[in-house]
Amino acid sequence: MSQRLKVLFLCTGNSCRSQMAEGWTRHLMSEHIDAYSAGIETHGLNPNAVSVMAELGVDISSQKSQNISEFQDMDLDFVITVCGHAHETCPIFPYKATVLHHGFDDPPKMAKEYSDIQSQLACYRKVRDQIRDFVLMLPQYLQEHAS
Repeated sequence: MSQRLKVLFLCTGNSCRSQMAEGWTRHLMSEHIDAYSAGIETHGLNPNAVSVMAELGVDISSQKSQNISEFQDMDLDFVITVCGHAHETCPIFPYKATVLHHGFDDPPKMAKEYSDIQSQLACYRKVRDQIRDFVLMLPQYLQEHAS
């Protein structure tokens, strides 16, 4: 990739999956991609997402939950929805943004099945690692889906 792409990760509340995707992309792909995240709604930053990202040296504690409306006028290259609800309700973007979907399980929903914190955090770790693996393939994925 010769120029830095602007990529927005979108989920329902911009509290967990899209935040992790933004954090991983900034950590692993900052020379190629300007990463952002937003939600259809804003639910605040999930502390468990912050914790499991920090375990691998990725600090997302200063990121904030943002609404998609804050990006409506930004000239984005790609919008990647990371949950089904965001994919189904994704707004139309006024510029050249290509909208793609790559869904991940919802860690807070998965964690509700467990009463102990370590089992709950294991749900977050699983999705964190899946998102990392996706981000590692992101340049190739975006090239394949470029319009």
